[in-house]
Amino acid sequence: MQQSTLKKLSEVLGLSISTVSRALKDHPDISDSTKSKVRELAELMEYEPNGNAVQLRTRQSNVLGILVPVINNFFYDSFIASVEEEARQHGYSILIMQSRDSLQLETSSLHLFRKKMVMGLFASISTEIEDMAPFQKLREMEVPLVFFDRVPDQAGLIKVCMADELSAAIAAEAIIAKGKKTVLGLFGHPHLSLSRKRVNSFRETFRSKSPETILDIDYPENIEESKKCALKWLAGVRKYDVIFCMGDLILIGVMHAVHELKLRIPEDIAIIGISNGLIPTFYNPTITYVETSGYKLGKLAFTQMLACIRGEQVEEEVYVESMLVEGGSL
Repeated sequence: MQQSTLKKLSEVLGLSISTVSRALKDHPDISDSTKSKVRELAELMEYEPNGNAVQLRTRQSNVLGILVPVINNFFYDSFIASVEEEARQHGYSILIMQSRDSLQLETSSLHLFRKKMVMGLFASISTEIEDMAPFQKLREMEVPLVFFDRVPDQAGLIKVCMADELSAAIAAEAIIAKGKKTVLGLFGHPHLSLSRKRVNSFRETFRSKSPETILDIDYPENIEESKKCALKWLAGVRKYDVIFCMGDLILIGVMHAVHELKLRIPEDIAIIGISNGLIPTFYNPTITYVETSGYKLGKLAFTQMLACIRGEQVEEEVYVESMLVEGGSL
């Protein structure tokens, strides 16, 4: 079928060409009912805008970028799925790149996003980045930036985060409620703001509510390091009541160590983590965790991005709340 035109759409609907065009672009001045009618007919008539012409005319595309440290992580996978779901409904497509925690890859990815003239970028920063200079050119191009999960400390940026302090405090309070007195806390890379926020909140909760608790802290960054770290601490003279795992990759590594040592959960060692929710269900008993939902974060991040694209006022920093999900491991 020959590609339908805006003119044909306007004639069938009895609307002006400009109204049809704005409806397809999700313009806030167009009512939801009109947008729905236009989109339904456009799909039926197999209308597709001339993307190259639009891009050359406006110096923009209908593409939104997502930059994550890694894609093979259930938290980021669910975030991407959530954003893609919203983007499709609003007429956008998604370009995904991963930095693999390399500043060089992060910088080259940002170059590609500029080359593709993305309309906006969701970014979770790498562990190697020291300042926001690699993102400066996008800011100079007035491309909306929404930082999520791993966010920079710099003020004046749009950030969408989990309630990092609260999630760590909830985990600490759950440990205290179970009467655990010797705790090993394993957190992510200390360079990241979310790691610092969580470890500070974790420590402060024990200091204020259970000052007699013995607390040791370490910072493994991946599954293998987490396993080695857990084996090292568990081989020491101190007998731990519980291990806290800041994320799913740390949890997987710790569980490898626990299984290797043939420890029973929770009889020999209790486990609690912060998780997106899937990995804790892989074990028996299921792992008690504080939920940090990548899917919910994606929904909130897209709301912020859409507001930025439309030129609306947005809060600088917003959060997704956390909650405790009881398993049998604590």
